Amino acid sequence: MHPKEYKKQRTGTGRISKNTLIDSEILVGIDFTQNTRLLKLLSDPQYFPVLLYPGSDAWTSRKEGFKEQVGNRKILAIIIDATWFCSKKVIEHSPNLLELPKLSFSGEYRSIFTFKKEPRPECISTIETCYYLIKELQEINLASDADPEPLMDVFKQMIKDQIRAENERIQGLRPNTHANDWKYTTERKMPDF
Repeated sequence: MHPKEYKKQRTGTGRISKNTLIDSEILVGIDFTQNTRLLKLLSDPQYFPVLLYPGSDAWTSRKEGFKEQVGNRKILAIIIDATWFCSKKVIEHSPNLLELPKLSFSGEYRSIFTFKKEPRPECISTIETCYYLIKELQEINLASDADPEPLMDVFKQMIKDQIRAENERIQGLRPNTHANDWKYTTERKMPDF
């Protein structure tokens, strides 16, 4: 997790994912070339480490040979929790991450995180990333059959809570708490998921 994300997002989707997923960890930094915890995980033979990152050279769960490449090892998914700008900084300072096999999605997904603007339509939040990754790996029996739906349940509730709070602020039921609150004067429709 990029330090900016760690400091400013106490309820960010990376933290929610970590709190929802068993055996997940948050490693904070920009340069992971000497991160002892990461290096220990990467050298553990029980794991098949992958960097979840798009690219023409990325594996997908449906790509021929992927399941065989993983073999009997567990997927160790490295997910960079940051804005796309900060994510690129982590990659620039951590060339060891780019040495890992890349993994991307087989499907095309769109975020339900409607109040956060992403740079491109295919950009999704960390919690959605975890959810779709688990679903795709379950399809080919590379992830446990544990139900990933709690990830989306808690995410959907967070979205509803944030929209409700913003609408209450616009209605004058809550005080302005952010410097840019004055920009948002139109109430948002509550999603029906």
